[in-house]
Amino acid sequence: MDIFKKCYDFTLAKEYQEKGIYPYFHALESRQDVEVIMEGKRRIMLGSNNYLGLTTCPEVVEAGIHAFEKYGSGCSGSRFLNGTLEMHLELESELADFLHKESVVTFSTGFQSNLGIISALVGRGDYVICDRENHASIYDGCRLSYGKMVRYRHNDMEDLEKILAAIPDEAGRLIVTDGVFSMGGDIARLPEIVKLAQRYGARIMVDDAHGLGVIGEGGRGTASYFGLEDQVDIYMGTFSKSLASLGGYMAASSQVADYVRHNSRPFIFSASITPPSCATALAALRYMRKNPHIVARLAELSQYVRNGLAVRNVKFRESTSSATPIIPLYTYTVENTLRKTKHLYDAGVYVNPVLPPATPPKECLLRTSYMATHTEALLDEAMDIIAQVMQQDA
Repeated sequence: MDIFKKCYDFTLAKEYQEKGIYPYFHALESRQDVEVIMEGKRRIMLGSNNYLGLTTCPEVVEAGIHAFEKYGSGCSGSRFLNGTLEMHLELESELADFLHKESVVTFSTGFQSNLGIISALVGRGDYVICDRENHASIYDGCRLSYGKMVRYRHNDMEDLEKILAAIPDEAGRLIVTDGVFSMGGDIARLPEIVKLAQRYGARIMVDDAHGLGVIGEGGRGTASYFGLEDQVDIYMGTFSKSLASLGGYMAASSQVADYVRHNSRPFIFSASITPPSCATALAALRYMRKNPHIVARLAELSQYVRNGLAVRNVKFRESTSSATPIIPLYTYTVENTLRKTKHLYDAGVYVNPVLPPATPPKECLLRTSYMATHTEALLDEAMDIIAQVMQQDA
């Protein structure tokens, strides 16, 4: 059989294109901001992970330009060899201090961070226990490891305990959970996870890609939010969201970090973060530390939207916390989700459709997300459009 047969048989994208409801690859013609120009028209951006709005912050942009001029466009090598800049070490040191951990290892992307951490730490005979709604990069990190992956029902602590109790005593155990879940916007039940980890001798890794800059003291993330910084062994995160750049990191003890540096194939065999990306992440971190009020502003606006949607009778998915800026709207079926996405886009609001396998077949959503730099007036305009579109053919 021709290995390309699957490619020739794949027609779903073309079918949606012919129906005029294909939602992907819309081209930006402006900076990533609260309002963008996309395919020639103004759109209110409610589909970005630019939570603190720092992609357009002058201090962040200037840092990237300066690094480009000083170091050039790239490092052309891995951190192991010629690809370590003094600035990489500076970023790792300041991020470790911010997160109250001994050491940080940086990776070229957030996705690669999960691949690199999990595959290095989980070996033969070990178990990695995952929340079912964890990010795809966690699943791929588990597949790349030589351990056994077991999934528990989303935020279901009884199911987690049942799984932990069944694992052989001699096996290593790593519980991995998103801190803030990227699709639903809810927060992991970390206090209960910590108790179970202690009871069954497991270690804990929290993917804080959507937690850094969003919750916790000054934006320190999920463990800080619950006052459990000393009880979480590993934080993973990304620079492509609140820190307005590209790259990822692991924060852990110095011994664990050093082991990963010397055993993680995705770290060893990838080129390092480019100078502009490193500089902008560092500048965004410094800005966030100097201006913690932007984290509080993000939470305030997120609650403003929840209140505004409720007043407009727009049904959204309630989460365990109103602190996060991810607010999914119910659309249920694939066809309805794509049509609502198209109608919103045409009306000037950009949102992200969430379809299977990211959701069960009849639980599709529109994922809306918000920035600290949105204004109430702009959000009111967007919510009025959302209410109008969601009530059409409801």
